[in-house]
Amino acid sequence: MEDQTTTASESQLGQMLGGWAEAFDGLQVLFVTYAFSVIGAILILIVGWTVSRLLGRWVKTLLKHTHRVDPTVSGFFSVFVRYAVLVVVVIMVLGQFGVQTASIITALGAAGLAIGLALQGTLQNIAAGIMLLVLRPFRVGEYIDADGISGTIKEIGLFATEMQTLDGLYRMAPNSQLWNVPVTNYSRLPERRHDLVIGIGYEDDIEKAQSVLLDLAKADDRVLSEPAPWAYVSELGDSAVAVTLRYWTKSADWWVTSREMTKAGKIAFDEHGISIPFPQITYSGSLELDKPESSDDGKAGASSKAVDNGKGDGRNRSGDDEEPATS
Repeated sequence: MEDQTTTASESQLGQMLGGWAEAFDGLQVLFVTYAFSVIGAILILIVGWTVSRLLGRWVKTLLKHTHRVDPTVSGFFSVFVRYAVLVVVVIMVLGQFGVQTASIITALGAAGLAIGLALQGTLQNIAAGIMLLVLRPFRVGEYIDADGISGTIKEIGLFATEMQTLDGLYRMAPNSQLWNVPVTNYSRLPERRHDLVIGIGYEDDIEKAQSVLLDLAKADDRVLSEPAPWAYVSELGDSAVAVTLRYWTKSADWWVTSREMTKAGKIAFDEHGISIPFPQITYSGSLELDKPESSDDGKAGASSKAVDNGKGDGRNRSGDDEEPATS
């Protein structure tokens, strides 16, 4: 019995050792087969990771030296380039192990298309945000009007632009709405023109009115001497002669200057006896009113026009409605 037990144990041990030997031989085959692939994949990962970081930094530095590119855009493109390189590196690593990279690229393309269709509006805002940050039709602190969307720019993001209205309200506008419409920037250029139009009477002295307006412009330090202020007659209206003062001022001073010049023009015209006509209604004709008939005449007329209807119900009707007599 002991000999049989010993023989069985030796048989099991031999089978176990044979299995380990086969596994070891398989590992050797795998190692020999994929050793160079593993080493190549590791080298590709190391080199790709390093190149992605260096290329991302290079792109960010290059865009930073370009003054027209916003720092937000430079950071976005830097990250985009870095991860694009890493995706290529991963595909190359999979290719080292015999994976069909063509199918992976096709799957990535299909996934990108599906994501693009699902996020069409969001991607449109991102594209518009990049264009706004690169071309810069407006910057932070400037006042704009984009097809009714107006306000002072507070922040320009990749998805939306934040602004503040003149009455202190917060407004957020999607970038696509600001990119697809004409934008009027009231703060970009350093100087702005203002035309102050005031109507005077036809009997007033036009030369005197022009001289008064020019004196106002010359007395205000905010009005620029170049281009020189100019006063001229712009229109002969129905009841007034329109005298216009055209002057230039700094964009930062335009709002206050235009309001104060309007007030100063009214005060100066009053001091120099120059009238400013306003619409009036003139009535011509007789003011006599028709006298009402006397109460006695009215009663007589009423009694002559009303007759009894003969039905005894107290109702009256006009004589024209009397029924014809029957025989």
